[in-house]
Formats: sequence, C-alpha cells, structure tokens
Amino acid sequence: MSRPPGGAQGLTGPASGRAWPHESAVLHVTGRAEYTDDILVPAGTLHMALGQSTLAHGRIVHMDLAAVLGAPEVRAVLTAADIPAANNYGGIRPDDPILADSVVQYVGQPIFAVIAGSELAARKAVLRAQVGYEPWPAVLGIHAAVAEESFVLPTVAVVRGDPDRALAESPRVLAGHFAVGGQEHFYLEGQVALALPQDDGGLVIHCSTQNPTEVQHVVADALGVASHLVQVQCRRMGGGFGGKESQPALFACLVAIAARRLGRPVKLRLDRDVDFTMTGKRHDFEIDYRVGFEADGRIRALDLRLASRCGYSADLSGPVNDRAVFHVDNCYFLENLRVVSHRCKTHTVSNTAFRGFGGPQGMAAIEAVIDAIARELDLDPLAVRRRNFYGIGERDTTHYQMKVEDNIIAGLVEQLEASSDYPARRRAIALANAASPIIKRGLALTPVKFGISFTATHLNQAGALIHVYSDGSVLVNHGGLEMGQGLHTKVIQVVADEFGLPPEQIRVTATDTAKVPNTSATAASSGSDLNGKAAQAAARTICARMAAFLAPEGGVAPEQVEFRDGRVWSGDTSMAFAEAARRCWFGRISLSATGFYATPKIHYDPATMVGRPFFYFAYGAAVAEVAIDTLTGEHRLLRVDILHDAGRSLNPALDLGQVEGGFLQGVGWLTSEELWWDAEGRLATHAPSTYKIPTAGDWPADVRIQLLAGADNQEDTIHRSKAVGEPPLMLALAVFHALRDAVAAAAGSAAAARLLAPATPEAVLRALGALDA
Repeated sequence: MSRPPGGAQGLTGPASGRAWPHESAVLHVTGRAEYTDDILVPAGTLHMALGQSTLAHGRIVHMDLAAVLGAPEVRAVLTAADIPAANNYGGIRPDDPILADSVVQYVGQPIFAVIAGSELAARKAVLRAQVGYEPWPAVLGIHAAVAEESFVLPTVAVVRGDPDRALAESPRVLAGHFAVGGQEHFYLEGQVALALPQDDGGLVIHCSTQNPTEVQHVVADALGVASHLVQVQCRRMGGGFGGKESQPALFACLVAIAARRLGRPVKLRLDRDVDFTMTGKRHDFEIDYRVGFEADGRIRALDLRLASRCGYSADLSGPVNDRAVFHVDNCYFLENLRVVSHRCKTHTVSNTAFRGFGGPQGMAAIEAVIDAIARELDLDPLAVRRRNFYGIGERDTTHYQMKVEDNIIAGLVEQLEASSDYPARRRAIALANAASPIIKRGLALTPVKFGISFTATHLNQAGALIHVYSDGSVLVNHGGLEMGQGLHTKVIQVVADEFGLPPEQIRVTATDTAKVPNTSATAASSGSDLNGKAAQAAARTICARMAAFLAPEGGVAPEQVEFRDGRVWSGDTSMAFAEAARRCWFGRISLSATGFYATPKIHYDPATMVGRPFFYFAYGAAVAEVAIDTLTGEHRLLRVDILHDAGRSLNPALDLGQVEGGFLQGVGWLTSEELWWDAEGRLATHAPSTYKIPTAGDWPADVRIQLLAGADNQEDTIHRSKAVGEPPLMLALAVFHALRDAVAAAAGSAAAARLLAPATPEAVLRALGALDA
C-alpha cells in the first residue's frame, strides 16, 4: 500500500493533518474487510427469519403457527409471549414492541420469529403462517395526521420577537407551501446480528450498529438481566447513515432471546426487501409559511409550520424534529419568528435518524422561503441570501438564543462566488436559455451552517482505552464506530502524534462494550470530536507516566521529555520508543490508561428550546449548474463547485471523501429517491428496482471541491478540526434550487414554486404543468 512521505520508514512531523489512507483501505479494495455477516459462526448456529404484518393498523384475531413449527429444520417459533421481560426496543420511549402483541401498527411490523437450521429454511417457514386481522382505520400521511391531530409527541412551538405584528407591518407578505420527501438509508451492509451464548449465562452479540451501548441496554432489559451479562461488539459497518443508531436493537433483542432460550448461537440477517419495509427512514416534511419582507429581500417576519411523518412510535423523532427547528435559520438572522413543529403519528414504519438528523429538512424550509422571496422580487436568490446572513457583532443571535461566535459564511460565500465564476455563468446561462426552447439550464449558490453536538447534552461524552506493549506497539479501543468514514484512521493519527510514532505502529480494535462502557452513538458528526479527544487524553496519561520515569536519566523535568520521530528524548539522551516502553515495563510503570472527554460549554433547556445546544458550527457553500429536458423532465447535474469548512482538517483525503459522499447522498434525497406508499399503507418502493439512489453516472463531469484554507476551529476541538460527516449533505440544496432556476427559465416563477422534493422527472413535468397533479 502506498503511503504519504514519512510513513513506516520514518515519520517526520505530525500525522494529523495529512492525507493518510483509510486504515482498512487495502482490506476494503481486496474484499478482506470482515463485516458482521462475514464472521465465521460456530457449529450448530441457528438462523432466524421474521414474520411481518400485512395490515397497517388493526388487531390480530388469530395467529396459527402450527404449520410454521412443523416446517423442515425449524427449531422454535417466538411470539410476544416468549419475550422474558420488556417487550420494547425504543431507546427513548417504551413504545416500540420487539414483536407485536395483539395490535399491529404498520405493514411490515414483526409479529413472530422463526428459528431454523438454515436461513433459507427459516424464510420458507415464515410463509406457512396463518394470520387473521380485524382492520382498524389507518392514518397514513402527514395531512391526515394533522387533520386528526394524530401526534406521536406533543407539538413544539418556538417564538422569537413579535412575528404577528412584524408580518402586519411588512411591506410585502408571501404565503407558500413546500414539501420534502423521506429517504431510505440503503446502507450496503444490511441489518444483521449474531448472538453467542456464554457458559456463565452471558451473551456476546456481534451487531452492525452505530450504538453498541444502547443495544446492550435494550437487550438486557428484554432479557431481564444486568447489562454486564451482555457484551456487544462491532469492528466495522458497511454504512450506517443513522439507520443503525436505534434500529439494530430490535434485531439484537430477537437473536439474544432465541440464543438464550435455545442455548445455541442464533443469527439474523435481513433480506433487502425486509430491511426496507421494517426499518425507518428519513422523515418527510410538509412545510407551510407566511413571510414578511422588505423590497430588498430582507426578512422581517416568518411564521413557519413544520409537520413530519414520524410513523407509529416516537423512536428518535423528538430530537430529529428539535434539530429541524434549530436549523430553520440556516445562515440567516430571523428577528421575528414562529416555528410550530408537529410530530405526526402515522401507521407506517417509524422514521428515525438519517444523516443530518432533521437539520436538512429545517434548512430546506428556509431555503425555499428565500427562493420564493427572490422570485417574487425578481432578484438573484444569492442577493437575498446575502441580505439575510447573520452579522458579526450584530444580528448574531439565533432564535434559540445562542450567539453565533464563529461566523465565516459571508467570506466563504464571497470566495466561492469568485472561484466558481458565478456572476458570469449566470449571465451566460440566461443567454443560453433564451436560445434553447427545450433544454433549460439553472444555477444556484446555497450556504450551510450546521450545529455540531448531540442536542441531548448528556450524550456529548466519550471514552477510550490504550495499551502500550513492551515492544512499543500500541493498541487502541474507543467508543466510536467505524462505518467507512475513517474515524479509526483519525484516532490512529491523533494517538500517533501523542507518542511520536508512525501510524502503522498503532492498531484500533473492534468497538466493544466490555472495553469502553456507556458510550454514545457514533452520530451527530461527533465521532472524531469526542473519541479523538478521549484517545488523546488516554495517550497523554501514558506519556506522562513514561516521562516521569525516564526524565531522571536525562536530568530534565518530566514535562521536558519529548516523544517524536519514533523516539523518546530526555535531555541529550534519546532511545527508540520500543526501548522506552521496555524500560518502563521493567520499571513497573503502567502502560495502560483510559481517557475521557466531555464537550464543554453546551447546555440548553428542552422545555423552552433555549440555550447553547451546539459547541460550534460547520460552514460550507455549493454552486450547482443543471440542465432539464422540458419534454421529459429528465435532468442532469453538469457542474458543482464546493467550498467546505472542515476547520484544520485531521485528514484532508478522508474529509474530501465525506464532502463528496455527503453531497451526492443529498442529491439523491432531493432529486431521485422517492418513497411511495399505496392506499393500504404498503411501501411500494422497497428494492433497488423501484428505489433509485445516485450512481456513478449521476456524478457531474465537472467537479471542483475544496476545503476552506486557514479555517482553524476557534473552539478547542481535536487539533482545531471540525466535524465533516453531516454538513456536506446540505450542500445538495444548491442542486435542487438550480433545478428550480431551470424550471423558472422554462415556465416562470410560479412553476418553480411548484417543484417539490424529490425533484424526479415526474415532479419536474408536474411543475412545468405537463402532468396532472
């Protein structure tokens, strides 16, 4: 494997800040990276399949499983009555049954489990079940839920200033509607769990999860045992995107219950269609607004209603919708604002975390408002965006009373506007459109300001465990999960810098609840911030012990001992790090340490939605150019220019990869990925044949992406870096608004306002008036 200069042959200078390859890169490209489904199972392992409800809402009248139990290779069948303790996998509210008892609340809900000698036998046996239902009325969409006041959680309202008076006094007032769809996670590795019973009554669970601690706790509750009897491990995931934050607990519970009952290892791997129908998605939103504004486009007042489809249970809908409320400002100062957030209960699968966690939907709302104002005034939307940016020293407090102290958006946008040649391209596109009756092009520049931290303050903590062996090699374990984003690589770089070692001398092992307890999910873009700091703390503890032991040899104080270039320097004396480790071992110095980190400064009151929920903001902006075919509605992304703020990047190669991937995933959400339920509540888009994620063919031919230079985080993050997992997804809003720009060029501003997300070819034709609504 190729390495940057200063690799195994002698690292010079810090590892952090370099474009170091992903620690599993060779394993990925050679197919040797082991995921949960690849783990060699012990002899006698049994396999599970799940029976699902075929009704959206109703009562189970009878469930005859005799034929299932009599099927070839079947060892057992589980129903709700077989769950030893809590029949719940909801991490926040106890409203998510592991197996439905008497009432079903969505098509696809698990109602029984089959355990058999093979996966195929278990799946075939499921089909033999005879289940009868008494249908009840089902609420399937947001409009119906709002009309019936069907809410899974109480409505939240945030008011700033006097929006009613400011609306009444505004020179211009505009009312509008916008909608943005949900999104399937479509992780390449589906949901999978393997439970191995232990001789002392404990269980080891291998699970593809972003949240091992929650899996541990939920499984323990379902079994009615203490958490120390449940050990959860995950070396890597083949993608997560939020879909493995709360959902994996369901599948871990099922295999754990079966393994404990039968005394045999049990494995469950979902078929892709089952994964689609049984697991939650990104929340779709319906958005209504009234906005008052000046003749130059500056907003005076905004009355905004957000309504999201949460599904049948709370899951993570509370914090997801809270984050949407926090992000309805994006980069804009809203002096008079009312936000009403309805969390709708529908008889569909419960929606859950997805990259951005409500932030993208909140930003989509305000960007739709900005676009509508610009088109009403016949102004360049960029000019309206600029007029509403947060200020520095004034107009700098959010609607939740957090001061924006790190505002760099104006300068970042100015830099991108110049580097992308935005003004000249806008003029050129106008001329091209005038000469082209069928193909219309559009251009848009949109900004991003995304808050970094869990909004649940107590989750902003992390732990790490480091061992230095007597040969100088280093083993690291921490609470974060590797899902392809490169978290382990960044932690290796951080630890390498503390010990002055090349990264090859550091190894990270599988995340394990038996090694680092009480961890938070790897989510909220916080993985490197939290776990990097925790690992740094552990490494510094060991370095301090070593320095105290070795300092007398060089006649210096411990704080003068240096760890660099693979050696330990004590005054004029130096030795290889391995020799230093060996001497410390002989000197009976502990070379193992834990580290802990808790994010400072953050606080907020969930009841009033006031405080400082975020440690800092990450910024970015994108310019997108598109073309649409007005006869077919088909469209193409021609060029994208992105300037993204990653602070002082820990690893520019990994961060650029996150920007690219997040952006394209956002493009899919806003243009091609459409979830569609029929009138009976059945998800029709439940496979790659009916659900279109972006492919390599959707990547534009002209891509110009840069990380913002000289943008060190002003907060004390790990090496002054910034989170980069979620913020780039919102850069895709530039693509959607470029499509609106192209639609406006073809059929006027009213047509642009009719374009909703996802902007599929059908949606484009509908906006153009070529299709019936």
